[in-house]
Amino acid sequence: MRYLICAALLFSAVTLVAQESPQLKACNEKAMTQMAINACASQEADRVDAKLNASYRQLLAKAAGEQNAVPKIKAAERVWINYRDAYIDAMYPATDKRTEYGSMYAMDVALLRAKLTQEHMEDIEELLKEYSGNSGAGPSQKQ
Repeated sequence: MRYLICAALLFSAVTLVAQESPQLKACNEKAMTQMAINACASQEADRVDAKLNASYRQLLAKAAGEQNAVPKIKAAERVWINYRDAYIDAMYPATDKRTEYGSMYAMDVALLRAKLTQEHMEDIEELLKEYSGNSGAGPSQKQ
């Protein structure tokens, strides 16, 4: 069982690293310890989260003119945050995470959080297009 978990963690780390940003790559090239690598992963998650938050604020500003749009967008974002957190918990269900998953746990969680947030950016950008009038359907097409 332990080997299966280790294989899954290795696969997830390889998958996440394959999608790394230039900022993460530059940080990891300087990192000499697992603690430093964990810090790089945390910085990556924070960077992607800040990018998402900037787009989210833009979306709220664009959607402000649409009736009922802002509360619905905020509700969707709260649900997504709950999903993200639950997904991470499901990926790492052990009670004693440090013992079960080792010193790479912090890095793995930060990179997974960054990956999920980056994927969610596509959703926010799609909504932003809708409320900016850059697509053929949705709120920008009033009857």
